[in-house]
Amino acid sequence: MPTTIAAVAPALPPHRYAQAEVTEALAHLVAPDGERDGLMRRLHASAGVRHRHLAIPLEAYAGLDTFGKANDVFIEVGVDLGERAVRTALDAAGLDTEDVDVVLATSVTGVAAPSLDARLVGRLGLRADVKRIPVFGLGCVAGAAGIARLHDYLVGHPDDVAVLLSVELCSLTVQRNDTSTANLVASGLFGDGAAAVVLVGERRAAAMGLTGPQVVDTRSRFYPDTERVMGWDVGGSGFKIVLAASVADVISEYLAADMKGFLADADLSVPEIRRWVAHPGGPKVLDAVQASLGLDDGALAHAWSSLAEVGNLSSSSVLHVLASTLADDAPPPGSPGVLMAMGPGFCAELVLLRWPEA
Repeated sequence: MPTTIAAVAPALPPHRYAQAEVTEALAHLVAPDGERDGLMRRLHASAGVRHRHLAIPLEAYAGLDTFGKANDVFIEVGVDLGERAVRTALDAAGLDTEDVDVVLATSVTGVAAPSLDARLVGRLGLRADVKRIPVFGLGCVAGAAGIARLHDYLVGHPDDVAVLLSVELCSLTVQRNDTSTANLVASGLFGDGAAAVVLVGERRAAAMGLTGPQVVDTRSRFYPDTERVMGWDVGGSGFKIVLAASVADVISEYLAADMKGFLADADLSVPEIRRWVAHPGGPKVLDAVQASLGLDDGALAHAWSSLAEVGNLSSSSVLHVLASTLADDAPPPGSPGVLMAMGPGFCAELVLLRWPEA
């Protein structure tokens, strides 16, 4: 029973900066004594990022000297961005907030109780009986995993409407006075943003006459003994990134076999996939994906463009890439596509899409 993607709405904060501006400002916070300054600048220059959007004006980051202050900004800005993304997605799908039956909200860059989705129920005018699924900890994989888990739900509730909301304000997690290579990389790679996706069950989609791409299958893959490849160490200063140099190596070792097996179960092969929607984890990640799957140079163009224009947005990134993919001319009816992301665990989520027959 396929699930239809009715609409995707990216949302970005208004504070947009060139990469060089961000580098200059963060250098005084991350390495105020100049230690490893040259390395930081080289890492930022090679991140494949030209611009980033930030949760607050660049000059305001100096005042975020505690985890509590940064997390307060996460809640305030996150709720505003989330509201904008959900309203835009529902409008594009031709649905009202009262039509929503379930909301899955994901973030890994701040904490809130009540969660962001709970804070949006009243602001958006969602029904009092809306089902809420707040998710923390999936990180970059959560955009793909959120679509997959809502598909699982809608298979059993084919008359329902589901909303996936991703809010990631990565800049709020950059650590002061931390010249570890992981923090230097993160400070140059990650940006801030949000996205919402409206998914509709099979019977509801048929009644509405929706013609968007359909989710037809999903697969999760967990790689053992990779807990220190990616994630957070949580301490008094907040979220300190864990980011090993072996991320691309894990992709190179496992992705091809996992993808080929996933597609083979649907009687498909890699060359038959007409659209690739990949999480832009960074240049080495995208290179590893392309090389391991043997993709043409243009296959990941939207992922490369998203990385350059907004940076890595954690779970929101693959949804931004999905939005730009859907803005292109649709492939021929019946064409398959794949949406994929990787994240802490280390793990991967693969989603098989199909553009419906006319």
